Amino acid sequence: MQKRIIFLFVILTLMILLVPTLLVTTFSESTDSVAQVEAKEAVQKKKTTIIPSDEKMPPVRVYLTKEKRVLEVPLEEYITGVVASEMPADFHEEALKAQALAARTYIVKRLTKKEFTDLARWGTIAKTAHVTDTVQHQVFSTEQQLRSRWGIQYDEKQKRIESAVQATKGNIIVYQGEPIYAAFFSTSNGRTENSEDYFLTNYPYLRSVDSSWDQQSPKYDKEQVLTMHQFTQLLAKETGKSIAIPTAASPGQWMRVIEKTAGNRILKIRIGDEIFSGREVREALHLASSDFSWQVKGNEMIFTTRGYGHGVGMSQWGAHLMAKQGKEVLDIIQHYYQGVKVKPISAVQGDKK
Repeated sequence: MQKRIIFLFVILTLMILLVPTLLVTTFSESTDSVAQVEAKEAVQKKKTTIIPSDEKMPPVRVYLTKEKRVLEVPLEEYITGVVASEMPADFHEEALKAQALAARTYIVKRLTKKEFTDLARWGTIAKTAHVTDTVQHQVFSTEQQLRSRWGIQYDEKQKRIESAVQATKGNIIVYQGEPIYAAFFSTSNGRTENSEDYFLTNYPYLRSVDSSWDQQSPKYDKEQVLTMHQFTQLLAKETGKSIAIPTAASPGQWMRVIEKTAGNRILKIRIGDEIFSGREVREALHLASSDFSWQVKGNEMIFTTRGYGHGVGMSQWGAHLMAKQGKEVLDIIQHYYQGVKVKPISAVQGDKK
């Protein structure tokens, strides 16, 4: 009997000593496990969750040129309207993301600089806006306009656009801590341009790079026919330079390329007794590109262009075709904008403090 009491006493003592230890150990293991899970989730979120846009960014005031009124929209809603207007909704999702980053960078840079004097040309009401809905800034469409344009495809296309915008939400493209001038255009002639060869300003991140895959774009080449009268009149009207064309001279004598750019577009060209930039001729004649050749047939001039747009920055078709080859949004951005990084708006604003 005494032995049994001693045995029970020993068992009871052990239980008193060991149970708290077991409970502490179990709790510790459980805590560590939760911490590990939370850490893994945090890492995963860092990879997949995009930092939200800075709440301090003001809404964007867009002057709708046809309606002659100012529409105020949240930043990300504005980006959605721009991407939907500037790039085909059926482009690869990585290209759409790149377009969203470029569009957001453009407007954030503009809002940060607070320089809106160029709006005066659209009248008094426009002066209260930040941008117009035209190519002079970024083309923007309202929901109503998109529904009218896309019809029964609205939901499908809008979903693709919104997905790309959300995937890049709050992020912009920066160079040395500052938002870049995020120039973009439709299709290259095989290379992009150095910024100073078209816009005059030298941006270190807007360098001429290969974009040879653009040859697959349906906008890669185009033909345009003008009469000799249209040719001379358009040049005179848009540039203020009147040219004299010798009737007996061949086109090779009175129209000759003097210099080309790094992107193989025309930098300087002599026409008659005047010298023009390739940009002047392209814009005066409404040519698709400043990479053009020509031939004269009777009283007509036939221009053949390669590429579509000014050629500086990101080629939209190039981005689409790069994405189809397996490139991701950051690959696209860092190819067309050299030496840049993608950062949250808040981080960039923090760099300035």
